[in-house]
Amino acid sequence: MKLRSTLDPKTLKAAFSALAGQNGLHVKRYPGDAFARQPVHTVYGGAHLFKSDSAKKLGELALRALSRYAPDAITFSRAVGMDEILALKVYDRVVEKLRREAVEDFRIDFEDGYGNRPDAEEDGHAAAAAEEVAKGLAAGALPPFIGIRIKTFSGELAARSARTLDVFLTTLVRLSRGRLPDPFYVTLPKVVHAGQPAALNALLDAFEKKKRLKPKAIKVELMVETPQSIIGFDGSMPLRAMVDALRGRCASAHFGTYDYTASCNITAAHQRMDHASCDFAKHVMQVALAGTGVNMSDGATNVMPVGPHRPAAGEYLSAQQDRENVEAVRRAWKLHYGHVTRSLVGGFYQGWDLHPAQLPTRYGAVYAFFLEGLPPATARLKNFIEKAAQATLVGDVFDDAATGQGLLNYFLRARNCGAITAAEASATGLTPAEFASRSFLRILEGRRARS
Repeated sequence: MKLRSTLDPKTLKAAFSALAGQNGLHVKRYPGDAFARQPVHTVYGGAHLFKSDSAKKLGELALRALSRYAPDAITFSRAVGMDEILALKVYDRVVEKLRREAVEDFRIDFEDGYGNRPDAEEDGHAAAAAEEVAKGLAAGALPPFIGIRIKTFSGELAARSARTLDVFLTTLVRLSRGRLPDPFYVTLPKVVHAGQPAALNALLDAFEKKKRLKPKAIKVELMVETPQSIIGFDGSMPLRAMVDALRGRCASAHFGTYDYTASCNITAAHQRMDHASCDFAKHVMQVALAGTGVNMSDGATNVMPVGPHRPAAGEYLSAQQDRENVEAVRRAWKLHYGHVTRSLVGGFYQGWDLHPAQLPTRYGAVYAFFLEGLPPATARLKNFIEKAAQATLVGDVFDDAATGQGLLNYFLRARNCGAITAAEASATGLTPAEFASRSFLRILEGRRARS
């Protein structure tokens, strides 16, 4: 039987010509997830306190807290609610991580963690913090990711914020002879309209040009902590416009739990990371930024793992006071562990930490999350690669080709933070070189070329 068709070549060409343009525009607007490593947290610390070895000292304090309040895997598992068998593997890896790289990302804070101070004092702290960064850069003592958080670009604070940025960067570039940490971030808080990131981008463009730095060498993170950054006055979602205003400079968007909930008139007693209003805002963030390559970070747990009792000089705590300290720290640990796990389940792979004693539970939650899902993820990716992106069924989970990069990203994230070993990653059948490509499509192309 002879097949018949109605659409002629001219009609098809006209339709596909228009379609090609729209497809190209879509790919430009949504280039896909970023391939670069994303830190699992950002540690915020007041700019007046920052030293070149701050990350090392935070690791030492974290290890001391872990040794004091959970000296072994079983104690730690019971404190946070982790499976005891899983904890036997997680605990040792957390200890190793705290010794090797306790802080993945540090933000030198000139905003909430610093406060409002006289101009001369903030100028001095901006220069001093830059000197410490230059010293840490020369010594190789900085964490893998670092940057500063400036004040908001509101009418009252924009000039002060810009001056702090200028003094800091000018001092750093001078002392480091034109070298910046790579990557280096500037975090812009309390963004309410696209004009604010646009102004910051213009300032950074001018600075890079005058100092002969590579264009877009300085990355920007936006703080999503106002209702106006979620829904604009006209009913639109302005977050994408805020990102676009940075013209390719935006690396991530960080959710600010407490400023956001306060702006929504939620009382302090109920301002928490798992509040429904926060879930709504973060869902909007995910929808607005999906496929853009902009990373997202959740907020912080503001209940610190600190005991209520401290001995006076030359004195000791009573047994009862000591027990109360242990109970308080473990309660805070369990809360933080639960918040981190909830963020991971919700697709937020980064969060804030505000105290060194939160680092054990940050890594404990992250490592448990990846290790619990390791066996099925290994089977799925191994089968998926072997089938060369043909749809396949493993257990009761059906994969299609669009899942490949997501599966690969799971292993990249787990490997980068130390949750899984190289040997565990190799069980997928992928080589170190294939993992290093960070691209599912490149892996398939390479295998097809060799077949």
